[in-house]
Amino acid sequence: MAAFDSVLGMSNVAFFYAILMWVLLHSLRQTTRCPVLAVHFKRGPMFFFAVITLLCSAVVSVMNIALVFYQFSNKRMVGYGSVSLALTWVLATMVSFYSMKTRVREHKRFPLVLILWWVFAFVVDAVSLSMKMVKNFESMSLWVFLSEDNVVDVVSLPLLLLLSFNVCTREHSDTEQEQLLLPKEVESCVEREEEEDYTNASTWSKLTFQWLNPVFEMGRIKKLELIDIPPVPRSEMTASASSVLEESLRRQKLERGHLTWAIAHSIWKSMALNAVLAGVNTGAAYIGPVLITHFVNFLMGNDGDSSNRKGMVLAFIFFLSKTVESLSQRQWYFGAQRIGIRVRAALMSLVYSKSLSMKRAGSTQGNIINLINVDIERIGDFCWFIHGVWLLPVQVMLALVILYINLGYIPSIAAFVVTVLVMVCNTPLANKQGGLHSKIMEAKDARIKVTSETMKNIRILKLHSWETSFLQKLLQLRETERKWLQKYLYTCSAVATLFWTSPTLVSVVTFGACILVKTELTAATVLSALATFRILQEPIYNLPELISQIIQTKVSLDRVQEFIKEEDRNQFINRHTPKISAVAIEIKPGEYAWELNDQPHEKPTIQITEKLVIKKGQKVAVCGSVGSGKSSFLCSILGEISLVSGSVTKIYGTRSYVPQSPWIQSVTVRDNILFGKQMNKDFYEAVLDGCALNQDISMWGDGDLTLVEERGINLSGGQKQRIQLARAVYNDSDVYFLDDPFSAVDAHTGTHLFKKCLMKLLHDKTVVYATHQLEFLEAADLVLVMKDGRIVESGRYKDLIACPNCELVQQMAAHQDAVNQINPCHEDESASFRPSQKNQIEVAEETIQEINEDWSRNKEEEAETGRVKWSVYSTFVTSAYKGALVPVILLCQVFFQALQMGSNYWMSWATEQRGRVNNKQLMEIFVLLSCGGTIFILGRTILMSVVAVETAQRLFHGMITSIFRAPVSFFDTTPSSRIMSRSSTDQCTVDTDIPYRLAGLVFALIQLLSIIVLMSQVAWQIMFIFFVVLAISIWYQAYYITTARELARMVGIRKAPILHHFSESIAGAATIRCFSQEHLFLTKVEALIDDYSRVAFHNFGTMEWLSVRINFLFNLIFYFVLVILVTLPKSTIDPSLAGLVATYGLNLNVLQAWVIWNLCNVENKMISVERILQFCRLPSEAPLIIQDCRPEPEWPKEGKIELHNLHIRYDPAAPMVLKGVTCVFPGQKKIGIVGRTGSGKSTLLQALFRVVEPSEGCIVIDGVDISKIGLQDLRSKLGIIPQDPTLFLGTVRTNLDPLEEHADQELWEVLKKCNLAEIVRRDPRLLDAPVAENGENWSVGQRQLVCLARLLLKKRRILVLDEATASIDTATDNLIQKTIREETSGCTVITVAHRIPTVIDNDLVLVLDEGTIVEYDQPAQLLLNNSSSFSKLVSEFLRRSTQTESW
Repeated sequence: MAAFDSVLGMSNVAFFYAILMWVLLHSLRQTTRCPVLAVHFKRGPMFFFAVITLLCSAVVSVMNIALVFYQFSNKRMVGYGSVSLALTWVLATMVSFYSMKTRVREHKRFPLVLILWWVFAFVVDAVSLSMKMVKNFESMSLWVFLSEDNVVDVVSLPLLLLLSFNVCTREHSDTEQEQLLLPKEVESCVEREEEEDYTNASTWSKLTFQWLNPVFEMGRIKKLELIDIPPVPRSEMTASASSVLEESLRRQKLERGHLTWAIAHSIWKSMALNAVLAGVNTGAAYIGPVLITHFVNFLMGNDGDSSNRKGMVLAFIFFLSKTVESLSQRQWYFGAQRIGIRVRAALMSLVYSKSLSMKRAGSTQGNIINLINVDIERIGDFCWFIHGVWLLPVQVMLALVILYINLGYIPSIAAFVVTVLVMVCNTPLANKQGGLHSKIMEAKDARIKVTSETMKNIRILKLHSWETSFLQKLLQLRETERKWLQKYLYTCSAVATLFWTSPTLVSVVTFGACILVKTELTAATVLSALATFRILQEPIYNLPELISQIIQTKVSLDRVQEFIKEEDRNQFINRHTPKISAVAIEIKPGEYAWELNDQPHEKPTIQITEKLVIKKGQKVAVCGSVGSGKSSFLCSILGEISLVSGSVTKIYGTRSYVPQSPWIQSVTVRDNILFGKQMNKDFYEAVLDGCALNQDISMWGDGDLTLVEERGINLSGGQKQRIQLARAVYNDSDVYFLDDPFSAVDAHTGTHLFKKCLMKLLHDKTVVYATHQLEFLEAADLVLVMKDGRIVESGRYKDLIACPNCELVQQMAAHQDAVNQINPCHEDESASFRPSQKNQIEVAEETIQEINEDWSRNKEEEAETGRVKWSVYSTFVTSAYKGALVPVILLCQVFFQALQMGSNYWMSWATEQRGRVNNKQLMEIFVLLSCGGTIFILGRTILMSVVAVETAQRLFHGMITSIFRAPVSFFDTTPSSRIMSRSSTDQCTVDTDIPYRLAGLVFALIQLLSIIVLMSQVAWQIMFIFFVVLAISIWYQAYYITTARELARMVGIRKAPILHHFSESIAGAATIRCFSQEHLFLTKVEALIDDYSRVAFHNFGTMEWLSVRINFLFNLIFYFVLVILVTLPKSTIDPSLAGLVATYGLNLNVLQAWVIWNLCNVENKMISVERILQFCRLPSEAPLIIQDCRPEPEWPKEGKIELHNLHIRYDPAAPMVLKGVTCVFPGQKKIGIVGRTGSGKSTLLQALFRVVEPSEGCIVIDGVDISKIGLQDLRSKLGIIPQDPTLFLGTVRTNLDPLEEHADQELWEVLKKCNLAEIVRRDPRLLDAPVAENGENWSVGQRQLVCLARLLLKKRRILVLDEATASIDTATDNLIQKTIREETSGCTVITVAHRIPTVIDNDLVLVLDEGTIVEYDQPAQLLLNNSSSFSKLVSEFLRRSTQTESW
């Protein structure tokens, strides 16, 4: 009978785990499919039968539980079979209840495993009663069946029979089930489905993360997209989080440290709940060391109890404490991540709103991007560490209490002293870590700033052949960063060594103290102490890390706070409707400066000495030479420049602003024009016509829905200018500020814009426009003449022009000189010439995008799909020294683990029996084994640092080199934010994160496997359970990783749009403020942050989902081990080894969690390596130098350029742009190139620099086919001034001579030739005067002059001027043209310009149309033919210059 009971007990346990396994598997199979509503079934027979089934199961469960309690109270012992039977029935009843709420309501029967259990229980009960009846047949009576041993079986039999009838139940098919759904219920089902997310989840669902099951199911069947991810809870949404933080900030003045308190006040409730979970987790973690003494004594038989009851109770308490520890830890970690998401969202929104309100003199884009990428991320991450501040002393005190109970007063004091000493030793290391980390951040800031500027201007660098020098500069900055990184990682090695050896150090001192005070060491107390030391390892390690995190977070908080404290822009503008409706602008005397901290002796940027009133409807023209202060004057009116002294300027009514440097969003052309306003079709069409955009829109494949690339790189300068002019006009404001709106367009288009836009659409508006085109002055009601930041003349055009000594007269004289350069006879002929309407609208600018329609769409960032390929791992592991050090590192870890386990077993074995070894031998061998482990761990940590630095350096070098060698087309279609994301976030992850996560995974696996092997030495049966659990864990992990991987990729991708929007908004902050669209842009960035948050939220959740399940499985392994140790005969086990197994088993769930955490993180983080490797394999341009085909050093001598049958297309699938162009540009001649939109002018210039390679034909310069030589040899011999003038952050010297090849005298000479010498001398720092990011502290005209000076300094034989003087006044232009003629007398000069005087004096003019040559001759010859294209352009310029009265 005993054998029968044993078999039944094992069968009961088997069914228990079978039912439990069904629960786990069923939870995975749950989907978002809405179940059929219960209202359809509750009246049906199947529902009633399900209720009866549940009641029967519940009654049987209650009876079996009552029997267990009855046996325990009467006999003081409980049978194994009774306990297992009761537990199995309780679980079966719970699953029955759960199934009735889900499966049965869908017309599905109970799970098969339950039905089998019921049938099995019925058969066993029937057989048991039959055997008892046979045994007691002779004395059978009614009381036999009602006896205490049989009553449960008798009463259960009919109930079990009813339960067994479930075999006969029938399921409805899916078709029948679908027919049960009515349309109304289907609709409600969809609504419920949409609402299913974290917010609506039950407590059990939140505890076990079941609310993520729909996301997992979706990720299993398809590639996840953003639309598949549910929104974050309301508290984590940006609008909610930022409003709470802003309210906290409003309650206190933002002084030093107050941002920290504001953040703390906004999240204190969540932090308090998180603290409770952290406390529960810590308490549960210390239950193990407390009970290990009792468990070891039980195994050794020292407690005098021969039964297994105490052991089973201890095993159950161990299991329960580990389960509580796991669940609380998962909720703690996830709660911390939630708080981090909330803090990040709030701070990002705060920084963004602040950046919109700051002037250009504020922080640079690079600094703000670093705030978002690094500082705010770190502040959010600190929410995960913050509880360590109070947990650390609590953990230490709990450990000391346990040591005091087991070892006594003196040893516990010794342990405390050593712990404090180790922490004290760690503190300077942590401080050093903090200092080194600050150095790394400073170096990273410098590198990212240069990288950002370089990527924005990469086209210019390549055209000038400077990319190699800038690459070397970037590599030097990275080398500085690498040195600090190396020191930082070596310091981390010292900290890691202390972490791994601290339990050994503390245990040596503690056990030594025990021997000194003659405290008896037993196996139980030793193992309990070792378990305590291992837990004490965490606070010892966490102290320096916590200090480091606090220091780093404080630095980041200070940086964010400093940014927030920067002075807001002055609110000069009165937005209220004026009482006097006739006044539009009231300008009062005052002084303005870009920087408030200017030296007292320096002159302000703008000085207004007299009050100026501009009435409604007036047109005010502002003119002056380059650098006279026209743009600054407009900005002073708008309030973009700080008021130094005087009264504020008042503007009455709404405003629109068109800056000189066009600012275009990366949205459609239509959205750029509407700019947040509703569509008014008629007015919209009128605006397009007035801004000459209809022809451009008709040429674009998607019309006005064409997407604009980053910074408008797929649009020409004129198109960008007209789009932003259309944006301003469509805004329908009261007052307009136009900063040189006609500089980037040709004569036809300028005429059209002035007539149709300025004088017609804006006829009743107040318009203040700065211009160099003096022919537009006569139509103005008021002309303001600027000079040196002052208004030197003001009045009507006729009055000012009548004064012979006026500044305006001198400028007009220069303008007339330019007009007179054109053939007088042609001027007479053209006086009566009226070009057709088409010619008036046609523009003469080039755009790359019209040719290749594919370029008109922003490319979505490419992301790999599926698993991170093994090639990524192998490339990463073998990057440093071809992976030679990896096996050495692994061996060090294996030897360390073996020696550590050996030392612990030695202590346990030696103290198992009194007198087995003497105290000297005990400590000598223990110290020897411990020191050996310390040596190996030291070697491992140092080698890890060496490998980490080398790997990071090689990956960075490969990526940045590949980027610099990429063709220009790559940068045209790739937003710089994507490059910056890899250069900053991904590279930072590779520098300090991935190597240690990957190594941590391997090391944790080694520890985990060593513990399993140790367990198998005591109970080999555990290997079967381990393999089952391992198989389930692998299945879970495989199920998890498909979704988690895509979420991790989406996290990386969703960060880039935020950075891009930040950069774009900062660049256009003045426009956004002027249009009062701050709320629109804030709403957009909040949506982008929410997209990032929802992905990050679910990414963190999925990790915890997996950890909860696998934690539970490994807790079961530990429980099984303990049960086996309890049930095995004590004579068959080694108590010391068994105790060691129990001790190490306490860490099983921690190790397993660490393995899972690293396993998840490694694949997620390896996506950063994958993204970097993507950019390591970019298509490359032609070689910089081809050794076998290098031209002569003096090449080109003459500068003759021959085009032979040149065919060019931008893409194999795109149409041909240049179609068989054949011509010769004679050496030492000046050639002008003109043509309408899409004619191929810019393409021809790009072909000359080999930005795009010919599909057919070739270009020959002085007998050398340029396609045969290296790009550096070609581009270094050519000079160019691009359409958009580019200056770099630095000084005047570094901008003129980036390669430092020229003496100061040469620099002053070219500055003088370009009329810049006087401007530079105004600053006492002269050539070392600073140049702001993007040259923001120089006007556009001045930037063009600097670019010209840069070109003249290079002294090239072939020069290309692409609209080089478009933003320069006529007088300066005349001087510059004279300088160009004098300085380039022996050069070949190719000019593309809008101004007819710029090309009229050229030796030859080339007219292109649709990629073919229309005209190519001397200007005089072309002007003889009035029907020629060139003649029409000249006629329009003359007509505009001489006829302004009708405007």
